[in-house]
Amino acid sequence: MTDHILKRLLLTVPLVLVISFITFLLTRLSQEDPAVVILHAQEVPVITDKLLAETREKYGLNDPLFVQYWHWLVDALHFNFGHSFVTGTAVSETVGPALFNTLKLTMVASTVIIVMSLLLGVVSALLRDTWVDHVIRTSAFITTAIPSYWLGTLMIIYVSVKLNLVPTSGMSGMTSYILPVCAIAFGYIGIYFRNVRSAMIEQLDQDYVLYARAMGIPSMTIVFQMLRNALQVVVSIFCMAIPIILSGSVVVENIFAWPGMGQVSVKAVLEQDFPVIQAYVLIISVLFVILNMVADIINAYLNPRLREGL
Repeated sequence: MTDHILKRLLLTVPLVLVISFITFLLTRLSQEDPAVVILHAQEVPVITDKLLAETREKYGLNDPLFVQYWHWLVDALHFNFGHSFVTGTAVSETVGPALFNTLKLTMVASTVIIVMSLLLGVVSALLRDTWVDHVIRTSAFITTAIPSYWLGTLMIIYVSVKLNLVPTSGMSGMTSYILPVCAIAFGYIGIYFRNVRSAMIEQLDQDYVLYARAMGIPSMTIVFQMLRNALQVVVSIFCMAIPIILSGSVVVENIFAWPGMGQVSVKAVLEQDFPVIQAYVLIISVLFVILNMVADIINAYLNPRLREGL
């Protein structure tokens, strides 16, 4: 198992390097001079040649591209993404607290999604083709089709404003998690529940389930074994769900004024604040890679035969 983990780590390193280089090139994709982009972001009224030269020297834009990338990568490894073009403050001071708030919201929403998907998927599979199965599947289809921004707006109007049950926005306590978590979770539960249901139905059709029932093994023991085998299929989906939810919470965070990466990233895009955008893209991308690696490791633990394929 240790060898498998080391191999996965070694394969992850070059992928992260490629992602980091592409992220660094974000500021070079524009046809404009990067120094001009910086000065525009800082709302400088008149851009002179002298000012351009000073900006290039200040931000190291006169260095070769790979030298600039190396310096940026070394700083990024220390969670130092430079300074904002707009405010001049360190990007880590802005991104750090916002990322922590987004992670808290993401982990709560992911927990709800995983628990409800497993519960509904198992129940729907065990009671397939019954009225319970049809109700769950129909409800999941409807919730998947509802846009999160529309659902979030409705919940603010009816639950927060008219009923005054929970706060409308901000992060003021445990109750402030309820609406954004529901807005995020509703659609994803409908998606991931179907994966759990399909995996469980596939297990139900296996011979070992028939033999176990014939031997009189308790139903709950059989269900837990089926779920363990089914998890080999859905664990990757759940691991990848976390960064997807993390990156997809931008709209919900802006609707509920959640002080997270959603608000920070949208503001950075509107202001062309590239250091903040680079930090956001790199963090989300690296999380995708890391959690994909974690999913492979968990799958290898659940199914030892997978270790032989690497």
